[in-house]
Amino acid sequence: MSKEQKPRLLTGDTSTGRLHLGHWVGSLENRVRMQDEYDCYFIIANIQAMTTRMDRPAEVHQHVMDVMLDYLAAGIDPARSTVFIQSEVPAIAELTVFFSLLVPYPRLMRNPTIKDEIRDKGLGDNYSVGFLLYPVSQVADILAFRPEVVPVGEDQIPHLELTREVARRFNQVYCHVDPQTPDEEYLDKGGLFPVVETKLGRSRRLVGIGPPGPDGSLLKMSKSMNNAIFLSDDPDTVKKKVMAMYTDPNRLKATDKGCVENNPLWIFHETFNPDQDWVREAEEKYRAGTIGDVECKRRLIDVLVGVIEPMRQRRLQYEKDLHHVVSLLKEGTAKANEVAGATLVLAKEAMRQRYF
Repeated sequence: MSKEQKPRLLTGDTSTGRLHLGHWVGSLENRVRMQDEYDCYFIIANIQAMTTRMDRPAEVHQHVMDVMLDYLAAGIDPARSTVFIQSEVPAIAELTVFFSLLVPYPRLMRNPTIKDEIRDKGLGDNYSVGFLLYPVSQVADILAFRPEVVPVGEDQIPHLELTREVARRFNQVYCHVDPQTPDEEYLDKGGLFPVVETKLGRSRRLVGIGPPGPDGSLLKMSKSMNNAIFLSDDPDTVKKKVMAMYTDPNRLKATDKGCVENNPLWIFHETFNPDQDWVREAEEKYRAGTIGDVECKRRLIDVLVGVIEPMRQRRLQYEKDLHHVVSLLKEGTAKANEVAGATLVLAKEAMRQRYF
């Protein structure tokens, strides 16, 4: 099957730093696996990073390279997939403006991700118009490439729902598709934009290695929370982080009975350890107080190093030739501009706003 005949896939990451294990099981693992089945486009969203880092442009610039290096290290193959930089595809910005006309302000404020970020970052009312607009920008990131499927983590589901709403609305208003049309039939009925499908990773929300939040719930793995294990961490760093991992605070010694539920140690074993028979047996021993945290953490260290170390070694190789990495980004961005530019032309024709 030629690349042109494959169904298209788009997803990506905001350039806020190196990628971690939460990214791997949330979406990145899926992307690597799907490269032969789909025409893959992966966006590095630097404009979205700027919405909360407008005063740190050099940091955002470096993080674009960090994400690209992690993509290559994880197995994203530029010969099979297209990686590009958001700000270097101007059609996305123009589509953002058009799509913003289809999204009511109250709808943006109902987005739980927006509300969570305002709360978690303590922004109050002190956030820019650009910050509020970034969900619409993300809609443009996706629909500019008219993909059929978008692999994401669970926290991105609200953004995908907005994307689906905008696709329906555009098709109804400008392509005259009947609002009662099933999602999967919009293109057949004359719509321009597909109502995209979401594909979740095998772990919808990997917890971090630190203690719970103020409400007692385990926090999602996050760079900003300082509770992440990165895909580029060396074995010693992985060891230190795992040995310091939060477990059952009521278990003071190895012979105490332990709780497996909501325990990051066992969430990680269940997610990453290929020997699930050992995991089940060890969990029972943990509950009975016949196996210690240290033994279980040492086993987890071996498992995680086995996952991370091949990626880290590939990353080190790519770091030796950053000019080549930049050239791969440049090639991918040129391909992305062709596709997004063609979509913009079709959108403006549908809106009767193409004059020349």
